[in-house]
Amino acid sequence: MYDLGDIVEMKKQHPCGVNRWEIVRMGADIKIKCTGCGHIVMLSRREFEKKLKKVLEKKTQTD
Repeated sequence: MYDLGDIVEMKKQHPCGVNRWEIVRMGADIKIKCTGCGHIVMLSRREFEKKLKKVLEKKTQTD
């Protein structure tokens, strides 16, 4: 699935021309940040899962 810090692709492209988003907060709502312009969007988990296309990069685990 997806986790905090992952880079995801949504079904619709952001107006800045980039379709890569970083997950910056998770809970009942999910906050994502555009990697192009830095715009932050908060979506309900249900809406996020509906609009999610795929996970592009998983956050690397560093212990």
